[in-house]
Amino acid sequence: MMRIFKATQVFDGWSLHDHAAVSLHEDGRIATLHRAGDSVPQTADITDLGSGILAPGFVDLQVNGGDGVMVGPDTDAEQLARICAAHARLGATAILPTLITDTPRTTSAVIAAGVEAYRRGVLGFAGLHLEGPHLDPARKGAHDPVLIRPMTTDDLAELCKAAAILPALMVTLAPEAVRRDQISALHRAGVIVSLGHSGCSADIAKAAYDAGARCVTHLYNAMSPLQTRAPGLVGAAMTTAFVAGIIADDIHVAPECLQIALHMKAPDSLFLVSDAMAFAGTDKTEITLNGRHILRHDKRLTLADGTLAGADISLPQSVAHLVKLGADPARALAMACRIPADVIGARDLGRIAPGARGDLVFLAENFELRRVLPHRG
Repeated sequence: MMRIFKATQVFDGWSLHDHAAVSLHEDGRIATLHRAGDSVPQTADITDLGSGILAPGFVDLQVNGGDGVMVGPDTDAEQLARICAAHARLGATAILPTLITDTPRTTSAVIAAGVEAYRRGVLGFAGLHLEGPHLDPARKGAHDPVLIRPMTTDDLAELCKAAAILPALMVTLAPEAVRRDQISALHRAGVIVSLGHSGCSADIAKAAYDAGARCVTHLYNAMSPLQTRAPGLVGAAMTTAFVAGIIADDIHVAPECLQIALHMKAPDSLFLVSDAMAFAGTDKTEITLNGRHILRHDKRLTLADGTLAGADISLPQSVAHLVKLGADPARALAMACRIPADVIGARDLGRIAPGARGDLVFLAENFELRRVLPHRG
C-alpha cells in the first residue's frame, strides 16, 4: 500500500511548500510531492504529522564515528552499519564514514570494510571519506603528525581502485602533499578531491582546482587564512567554484565568518558537515584517537592540549544555528540534504522527487528533530 505523510510544510530540497504531502511507493521510493490543493489517493496509508517541516533525510559527508565507535583500525562492515544507524537516528540518513589520518594498513582495511558495507546494502552507507594522510603537518589539527605523509604511487592506485567500486569516495588532501598529476588522476577515477589541512597559497589552491579538486573540507578550519595580500585557501575557496563543507556549531567558525561564507558562496556551493566523532548518539565524555584522549565538555571536543578534535553537533542543530544567524531556512535545509548529495553525485538522495529514496525527517518549526520516517532503527 502507498504511504503518504502530510505536514504544514514540506521541503523538497529546493523550496518549502505549505500544507503539502509526500507519497511513497511500497518499495520506499518517492512517488509524488502533493502540493496544497492536490488530491491524494484515499486508499493510501495517510499520516498527518501536523505542525512542522517534512524534509529529505539529511546527508553528512564527514562523520568520523558514532554510537561509541570511531572509524579506524578495527572498522568492519558491522561497525559501519552501527555508525550509519546512529546518525540516522540523529537525522542524517546517508553518510560518508570518515577515516582520519592513519596507517596504510588501516586505510586499506577501512576501504575493504566500506566495499563490504556497500555489497551488503548497509542502510545509510553512501561511501567513504578519507581525511588524510596526505596533509600539511603544519595544519594537522587533531591528526597525528607521525602518520601524515606524501601520496605515493601505491596510494594513488589504491584510491583509484576504490573509487571504481564504492558508491562515492571523497579524499581530503593538501596540495603540498600531492602532485598535480595525482590530483588529475584521482579526479578522472571519480574521486571527489577536497582540499583541507593545508597552508597552501590561493594560487596553488586554484591550480589544484584546475587539476580536478572540487571541494574544500571544513572551510576556515586547519587551512591558510584570508589575509590582505595572501588570500590563502580560505580566499580561494570563497572566490573559486569550489564547493565547501562547513561546521556550524558556534565553536569551529565564528558567527561573523559563517555569515561571510553565506554571502560569498553561491547558494549551491556551501554545505553542512557534522564532523562527528564516536560521541555522537552517546553520553560518553572521553574516547581515544590514535592513542590520544579526546575529551567532551560543554559541547566542545578537544585533545588534552585544547586542540579541537571534531564537533559535537547534529545536522538539524546546525540548520537551526544557521537560521538563527539569519540564513534563509530553505538554503539552510538544502545545505544539509540536497547540496551534499549533489557533491557526491547521489541524485536519489537529499530531495523529494519521483524515484528518490524515501528517507524523510520531520522537524519542529525550530528545526529540532522530531521523527525519522519511515522508522529507522
